[in-house]
Amino acid sequence: MPQLEVDGAALTYDDEGPRDGDGVPLVFVHGWTANRRRWDHQIAHFAEKRRVIRLDLRGHGESGGAGVPTIEELAGDVLALLDHLEVERCVLIGHSMGGMISQTIALSHPERVERLVLVGSISRMAFSRGRGLLMAASTLVPFKLFVAANIQRAFAPGYPRERIQEHIRASAATPREVVMTLYDAMRAFDVLDRVGEIRTPTLLVHGYHDIQLPVKQMLRMATAYPDAVIRIIDAGHELPLEKPAELTAALDRFVSPVPVA
Repeated sequence: MPQLEVDGAALTYDDEGPRDGDGVPLVFVHGWTANRRRWDHQIAHFAEKRRVIRLDLRGHGESGGAGVPTIEELAGDVLALLDHLEVERCVLIGHSMGGMISQTIALSHPERVERLVLVGSISRMAFSRGRGLLMAASTLVPFKLFVAANIQRAFAPGYPRERIQEHIRASAATPREVVMTLYDAMRAFDVLDRVGEIRTPTLLVHGYHDIQLPVKQMLRMATAYPDAVIRIIDAGHELPLEKPAELTAALDRFVSPVPVA
């Protein structure tokens, strides 16, 4: 279990697959209150033929560190890991908050991103006044109830209740300070007016039943991307958990080199 010390946080990561495999490395970035194991299905599939890298963001999973007030600081952690592993260029794949981190890197260091994949992510959290007030009020309830309410909503109808409870318990194990600080960081994140600057080929994968970050918000973002492919899957917000095989297939079609005839 390798770790890298970055600004007082020991970041746990995995670096697997052949160094001389097909294409540049794939770098997977998980979302809020999750961990690097969200990508188990994708890692098992891609590690056979190319280098794959994933990490636990600071304060999540097996990584230490406190919460940070901005998405930019999390992006700095990912860049520090890429520098440490001597990865100059990669395919960046981010889920939810991980997609916000990935967009930040694509904007600040476009030379390092060959392709970009945003899974259940958006460029600006924009909600009605009523929803905004509800979100603000939700931070006043007991922490475990706050986490449970947010994770419960992340899954499409019909997803097994016992599995949802497992994910609620895992998310609630993330330190409260980390959860709440990054909740504010996500709400403040806004690069919608800049995404047109991202010229790298981009895949936007979204769950049709996502009510955390609704499809219509993703489509608003998509209109700003100059070169984007959109894939809608019959799932909620937690695509890596709900439809792992479909997500892997969508990624494979997008990131795999096309054979030359």
